[in-house]
Amino acid sequence: MGHDPIRKVVIVGGGTAGWMAAAVLARTMGHVLDIELLESDQIGTVGVGEATIPQIRLLLAVLGTDEHEFLGQTNGTIKLGIQFNDWGKIGDSYMHAFGDVGRSLGMLTFLPYWLKARATGDNSSLWDYSFNYKAAIANRYAHLQRLGDTGMAGLVPAYHFDATRVAGYLRQYASKHGVKRTEGMVIDTALRGSDGFIESISLEGGKQVDGDLFIDCSGFRGLLIEDALQTGYEDWTHWLPCDRAIAVACEPLEPLQPYTRSNACVAGWQWRIPLQNRIGNGYVYCSQYISDDEARASLIQNLDGEPLADPGLIKFTPGRRKKFWNRNCVALGLASGFMEPLESTSIHLIQSGIDRLIRMFPDKSFSPHNADEFNRQSTFEFESIRDFIILHYHANERIDSPFWIDRREMSVPEKLTRKMELFRNSGQIHRDGEELFTELAWLQVMIGQRVFPRHYHPMAEKISKQQLEQFLAHIKKTIVQEVGCLPSHRDFINKNCAARARM
Repeated sequence: MGHDPIRKVVIVGGGTAGWMAAAVLARTMGHVLDIELLESDQIGTVGVGEATIPQIRLLLAVLGTDEHEFLGQTNGTIKLGIQFNDWGKIGDSYMHAFGDVGRSLGMLTFLPYWLKARATGDNSSLWDYSFNYKAAIANRYAHLQRLGDTGMAGLVPAYHFDATRVAGYLRQYASKHGVKRTEGMVIDTALRGSDGFIESISLEGGKQVDGDLFIDCSGFRGLLIEDALQTGYEDWTHWLPCDRAIAVACEPLEPLQPYTRSNACVAGWQWRIPLQNRIGNGYVYCSQYISDDEARASLIQNLDGEPLADPGLIKFTPGRRKKFWNRNCVALGLASGFMEPLESTSIHLIQSGIDRLIRMFPDKSFSPHNADEFNRQSTFEFESIRDFIILHYHANERIDSPFWIDRREMSVPEKLTRKMELFRNSGQIHRDGEELFTELAWLQVMIGQRVFPRHYHPMAEKISKQQLEQFLAHIKKTIVQEVGCLPSHRDFINKNCAARARM
């Protein structure tokens, strides 16, 4: 059987998406591929992707990169979760913390035992049993694999970092591994007459770049996937109406918090991401409910320190491409679609898209089976993340603004409705296939925003009240003891990964 392998991969666009794709492909397939990245210094990048989820550590493992070096080069800090303030009702606060929340006992998860304890008068918070949460609010961190003798995981981190520095770090890495960078503005894309595949790209100044496989990392513009191939876009603004963000950095503030903060506002929400040298801030909002000037004033008013620059405005349409892989083009990053950074999924979606491409890497025949499966998996991932984000908006009890009332009253995807009703009626969370967010992630958002089960599983009655009290007390006591032994987040950073000079 004939085999005509791909030799030349052309990546259009730099930034985090382009240089991550270049770095990973060079590391994993550089021995058989010629990789060229096209970008123009005249085009800026959207630098809002400064918070991640724990899967980012898989990227460092693939690249063979030391965590401490990476954080030092990117002004990085530790992230143990996302604190949500005012999302259920004004005055509410909870955290989507990474890592374990309690532990299973017998055939049951932790939740039925916690619900039974509440029914018998115990007023403990669900987050009293989260090591990540307790360390986060104490502003402490260290590498710790296990939580004493509880059988629970130790601290599970993700990172905050400067997105511009990350792109620079990955660019340097990719260049060392043989990726060729070509400066130039894309002015035209030539398609083959026989099948409409991309044949070459023309740059300003007359240079023409040929390739076999093209990766579109050109941001919202979608120069290849949309302008050239007219793939189409599925608009999700009826579920996720926020269509703008205003972002600005401000002066740093102590203590250095190891978590992202998301504060619900009158027409959206404001993020706070602490880096070593500054705090990243932004207001994600719906322009139907608030003007750009009002949003800008609200953001500035709620900063913890003096702004370090003029706020920048970003306009977007939540949704996804109708195909992520079309003919011989694969879209990554903002070129593939956009969901607001509420749960820090933007960089993960780049990472998972690259992983998926490598696993399904084609030859020059470009079998449609590869593209179909890539698109099916990508669509599933986007839609499952979309539903998780919708949950945050829909499960609110706020009455202070039309924005929040409308979010509560809107219809939501059927799959999300089923998931919420299953949880209300039985305390069960069904995780479909390999969707990104775990049962514990869904649990924390639903409990944090007052979606409570009406019942708990009858098997929880097998243990006595005294046994239950001892079980819960041991976990709580161990967490308190271990948190007390941790260094501060600032001390951990200063000792292991203090910021280094700009590359």
